[in-house]
Amino acid sequence: MQDQKNTSEVKLLRVLSLRDLVIYGIILIQPVAALPLFGHANNISKGHAVTTILIAMVAMILTAVSYGRMANRYPLAGSAYTYVGKGIHPYLGFVAGWSMFMDYMFIPILCVIFTSITANHMLPFIPFHFWIFFFVAVFTLINLKGIRMASKANWFLMVVMSVVVFYFMAAAIRYIVIQNGFESLFSIRPFYNPESFSLGSVGSATALAALTYIGFDGITTLSEEVKNPRRNILIGAVLTCLITGIWSGAQIYLAQLSWPDWASFTQGLTDEAARNNALDTAIMSVASRVGGSLLDGSLSFILLLGSIGSGAAGQLGASRLLYGMGRDGVIPKKIFGHLDGKHSSPNYNVLIVGSLALLGAFLLTFEEAAMLINFGAFFAFMGVNIASIREYFFKAEGKSIKGFLLDFLPAGVGFVFCLVIWLNLPLKTFIIGGSWMMAGIIYLALRTKGFLKSTVLIDFSQNEL
Repeated sequence: MQDQKNTSEVKLLRVLSLRDLVIYGIILIQPVAALPLFGHANNISKGHAVTTILIAMVAMILTAVSYGRMANRYPLAGSAYTYVGKGIHPYLGFVAGWSMFMDYMFIPILCVIFTSITANHMLPFIPFHFWIFFFVAVFTLINLKGIRMASKANWFLMVVMSVVVFYFMAAAIRYIVIQNGFESLFSIRPFYNPESFSLGSVGSATALAALTYIGFDGITTLSEEVKNPRRNILIGAVLTCLITGIWSGAQIYLAQLSWPDWASFTQGLTDEAARNNALDTAIMSVASRVGGSLLDGSLSFILLLGSIGSGAAGQLGASRLLYGMGRDGVIPKKIFGHLDGKHSSPNYNVLIVGSLALLGAFLLTFEEAAMLINFGAFFAFMGVNIASIREYFFKAEGKSIKGFLLDFLPAGVGFVFCLVIWLNLPLKTFIIGGSWMMAGIIYLALRTKGFLKSTVLIDFSQNEL
């Protein structure tokens, strides 16, 4: 009995500082997150990619405030599912969680596409479609064998990525100075070029560039391990988005100055596949221009490594979610609730997610997969902002100017920014994403007998098996 008592009293130690939290957030997002998006964001925005990064940063910082405040109110949670469910209504919490579930399903697809693009760029004599099969097999095998990347490996990968990015930025600065002089390092044109600026184009590109920040909310899951969580979770989330925005903005700014003619990437290309490929690998073309084949190869390699890590983790995350649903009887337990006895991995789910990644990689482009991830993420972000307003402003006993400025305005502006970005997603994204959301709502209606019973309990967080 004493052993049981001692076991039940064991709690996670609060050992993480604010600095640890921010570093963890940056590792989740990755220091190179903006680089794969450069070509498409620059093309859609007509040469204003850095502007889209900064606009998305504002939306994310305001949303990070809402996440931090909801983490203070519900410190044992850490997901849009719980924040919206407790802050607004359990049914809406399910819908927010379902939208994030969509992200988990599409992240492996995006990573398969990008790793295949990068590998084909490095070894062009091997067909792109071969790489799709290859990387789906790699991600699936890693997860079937129960291989996990250690935290030290994540740290090492982040350091290597940062070194290569510094190399890229230094080479870009050197190239710009040699070509046009030192004063050319300071230009307003990457932010605003009156010859090509369009609010519609910038809005559409921001809907893509926002992918840079996806993952920042992961730090809210560490509430139980952080010193002074009521302060540090909020500040950590905001600092993660701020540092990511400045760091990514600097990379994209230098890339734009190094290759100012944004239209030349696709000039003369009439085939849609060829145009997409040119935009997919645009940042590698910039690296080749400013640093030669060595920098091109180095950057391609770290982008490949980072995407492999994200792809394998994404497939495992989606498999865990399906396992949780199967274990709880939400979906057929015999298939989705099955664990491999040898490796303790949800092997049926790994194979299912791998098959979906294979199918998605053949049907979607990199840009389309990225937009679909943002569809789900920004839907959930809007929900968290509304939940924060309801929790802190409308539930407050008395209304005041101070309450409006602190409890309503930041989350309200964050919601508007997220809504504008979300509405700028392409029609195809809304058709696919809307179908996904409708399926979730129909499923919820069936499970709750027409919304008459309590909502289906699904753990949308990625708990260990």
